[in-house]
Amino acid sequence: MNRLAGVTSPYLLQHADNPVDWWPWGPEAFEEARRRDVPVLLSVGYSACHWCHVMARESFEDAEAAAYLNAHFVSVKVDREERPDVDAVYMEAVQAATGQGGWPMTVFLTPDAEPFYFGTYFPPEARYGIPSFRQVLEGVHAAWSDRREEVGEVAGRIVGELSSRSLALGGGEDARPPGEEELHAALLALTRDYDAARGGFGGAPKFPPSMVLEFLLRHHARTGSEGALQMASDTCEAMARGGLYDQLGGGFARYSVDRRWVVPHFEKMLYDNALLLRVYAHLWRATGSGLARRVALETADFLLRELRTPEGGFASALDADSEVPDGPDGAQGADGREGTGGHARHAEGAYYVWTPAQLREVLGEEDARLAAGYFGVTEEGTFEEGASVLQLPGEGLADGDRIASIRERLAEARAKRPRPGRDDKVVAAWNGLAIAALAETGAYFDRPDLVEAATAAADLLVRVHMDGTGRLARTSRDGTAGANAGVLEDYADAAEGFLALSAVTGDGVWVTFAGLLLDTVLRHFRGEDGALYDTADDGERLIRRPQDPTDEATPSGWSAAAGALLSYAAYTGSAEHRGAAEGALGVVRALAPRVPRHTGWGLAVAEAALDGPREVAVIGPREDPATAALHRTALLGTAPGAVVALGEPGAEHPPLLRDRPLRDGRPAAYVCRHFTCDAPVTEPEALAGRLGGSHDAGG
Repeated sequence: MNRLAGVTSPYLLQHADNPVDWWPWGPEAFEEARRRDVPVLLSVGYSACHWCHVMARESFEDAEAAAYLNAHFVSVKVDREERPDVDAVYMEAVQAATGQGGWPMTVFLTPDAEPFYFGTYFPPEARYGIPSFRQVLEGVHAAWSDRREEVGEVAGRIVGELSSRSLALGGGEDARPPGEEELHAALLALTRDYDAARGGFGGAPKFPPSMVLEFLLRHHARTGSEGALQMASDTCEAMARGGLYDQLGGGFARYSVDRRWVVPHFEKMLYDNALLLRVYAHLWRATGSGLARRVALETADFLLRELRTPEGGFASALDADSEVPDGPDGAQGADGREGTGGHARHAEGAYYVWTPAQLREVLGEEDARLAAGYFGVTEEGTFEEGASVLQLPGEGLADGDRIASIRERLAEARAKRPRPGRDDKVVAAWNGLAIAALAETGAYFDRPDLVEAATAAADLLVRVHMDGTGRLARTSRDGTAGANAGVLEDYADAAEGFLALSAVTGDGVWVTFAGLLLDTVLRHFRGEDGALYDTADDGERLIRRPQDPTDEATPSGWSAAAGALLSYAAYTGSAEHRGAAEGALGVVRALAPRVPRHTGWGLAVAEAALDGPREVAVIGPREDPATAALHRTALLGTAPGAVVALGEPGAEHPPLLRDRPLRDGRPAAYVCRHFTCDAPVTEPEALAGRLGGSHDAGG
């Protein structure tokens, strides 16, 4: 066992018995490199990463490669999900040097943590113009031994270039949120990039554009743009019908390797499923779509069934790979690794794909023929070695009861296969996203179990991740907080989840907890010019302080903070939080017309800011059905980013509820902007008219 044996990260623990003498990230590793006068190999990955596992099997489990590494380097292994700051800083260097990035990320550093050589996956033998891992190691060792001065110059130049990239976006014109002109320009740019034939944006690989879809739904709600709604609806249908979506178990894979959503990269991430759950629930709220309802509920059930931890949080991911026995129906993985002697081997997607022969084995000839046509399983296969990913390619649906039986039998048979591994660490940011999605979905579809699950996850964040000063730990595992400090997205997304949970439950304590987190954002993550940083001002010093306002797989910490600050201001009337939100949106104003696919959440927040957002205070006895009807109608309103507070007569917290009496002794709803309210209403239909949508979302 190496030095990873005592860590909590499941990804690092997968490497604990490697012959490589791994060190976790920390000053001790760099002190050792300085003592030995050797460079540092930094390897960054994550548990659900397919090629991380491939490189581990090929190189890090190889005794000869490990011996060379141990002799000439100090090797440091990092879980990018635990240390997104370390990952961001060095990935920026990799992308600047090579024009691309990915995981595993392989970077060579001086003992002062300055990078000088970069890459991602390196094979054990040279191929396709990529040097072998051993060639890279020998080349770096030679450069360190014979051309040290040159290495130092390269490292110094790279650090200097990275350090000069800080964003200064405070004051004057730059601090203004996007207006109609910028939002219209962003919509036009998205329309140009839209794949009208297949849904989504751009070509292969195609990622689920969760945050852009939220923007499109909000833009439609505010402006009535049918084009925005059409892009959102068609993309959601294409993803749900494709192989990206698990047609048997619910939930979405990370991305599609093709532009038609057929073949996914099979890892399932909490953040994708939380974001997409919310999108489909909001699409149902806007349109009453039966497909959106089904996908939302199936995805919520997937989260509870597959990712919920015993402590009430949600695990990070399911792996893309799983073990498969050798045999004629075993699908060989993309790594091409063969099994021998009846031993199990790993293959990407093995848990999810089907051959016609496997369908016949489970269903019999007649039902297998129906299932093959229904799910798009062909003799040639849509994946590898004759296997197919299940889809719903047909326009119509076959016999409901018969297909339901087929689904059930296939799901039961699949459950007997070796399951993908689960990374069971709880990440604060991604649990915040899940809390918001589950709370709202539970409220829309009368599923109190989903609201209870959201509440339990929020309770875990408060009990385990938060300390008494409003500081937040990034991760926990088995109910114990990890050592890594929360980054901006953790504070922002947890606050977002707390505020959504308060809207659904009417419990103002979640507004209080959100305020604690956002006060920490204002004190420790904001520069003098109002710009936001991904790490706290008193956090670990890296070669630069990371700062990225663009959305990637999740909302950037910057845009997520803007959204949470805006909502909190709507609950409390805080001018400071409103001003911080508007200042943060200045970067969206600058970036959105040029790169709207990477500012989707910022655009969604800007829609809320333009609309107010509307503030809804529902006042009445909790046990009164009239109060419940107003509350439900408020939650189903489509006004962008509207906040909802529920309280008994005389309630004081959150401040949105103050001085809001009953109307003629009846429960009432007040619709306000900036705490200036219209006359209260007592009928759900009247409230729906002020918030958009229908009081029953189409039934």
